[in-house]
Amino acid sequence: MKVGLTLPQLEIQANRQNLIKFSRKAEEYGFDSLWVLERLLSPINPQTPYPATPDGRLPSDYQTVLDPLETLSFVAANTEKISLGTSVIDMLFHNPVVLGRRFATLDVLSEGRMICGLAIGWSKDEYQASNIPFKNRGKRADEFLDALKSVWSDDVVEFKGEFYTIPASKIGPKPIQKPHIPIYLGGFSPNTFSRIVNYDANGWLGVPFGPLEQLKSTASTIRNLAIRANKDPNAFKIILLTYLNISDTKNSDGKQRFPMSGTMEEIGNDIKEIKDMGIGHVVFSHFFTPLYGNIDQTIETSKQLLQFAK
Repeated sequence: MKVGLTLPQLEIQANRQNLIKFSRKAEEYGFDSLWVLERLLSPINPQTPYPATPDGRLPSDYQTVLDPLETLSFVAANTEKISLGTSVIDMLFHNPVVLGRRFATLDVLSEGRMICGLAIGWSKDEYQASNIPFKNRGKRADEFLDALKSVWSDDVVEFKGEFYTIPASKIGPKPIQKPHIPIYLGGFSPNTFSRIVNYDANGWLGVPFGPLEQLKSTASTIRNLAIRANKDPNAFKIILLTYLNISDTKNSDGKQRFPMSGTMEEIGNDIKEIKDMGIGHVVFSHFFTPLYGNIDQTIETSKQLLQFAK
């Protein structure tokens, strides 16, 4: 199983020295990928509750977030072979030609190391700041994916849709990876899973917000959708982004343990279970945990967990 790490991209850890140290150590230790997220802003009075916190507000670390593609460009120049992914970029905040060229440029300069994780976003505030209507997100995303693939793959790009129009043009560079940079879609709705299959994405980029058993249900859903569409179900993969929260003692209060939290032994067992499900790529994130404040401890602790995945 491949193992990735999220880069120190937020708040006080987001600086040149940490990115160089972290990315080079990750490559030296045998990690397979490095990941960044996109967060345009942190609203004072959010119109849409953040789904991962009880009060619906974004964690304070989201107040300063390095731009994802600029960060990966810097990291690409300081590494040699490790894959570089976005988890995720909200595609509708961007133009498919502009975003496509930026990804393709990075794929060329990194010699084919990019992984494109995309989603449609959930924040009305970010949509408002991007001057994009919040409604019809799904329909717009479908069209975006068609346009993006054309930018990456077609010799002559010409696109006429409801939301995007590209006059007949030569658009380069093209990505090194063929037929295009791998595309993984994030999200939890049935429409997301249908979109993965209908638009031939490489798979699902997910986060386990509940018991690991739920992942089996998601994998089964995608597989069944592929079969009904007469497509190879094995062509659709899963990359799992997990939040590590390591403690010295096992859970003893009877409450259900959140996946990838607990002792190293418990987390190791989670990794083995994920691997046994057939998931081929897991990403460790230390955001919003005590480990995130110490770059050295973050990378060394993550290294100890590699044994359970390989």
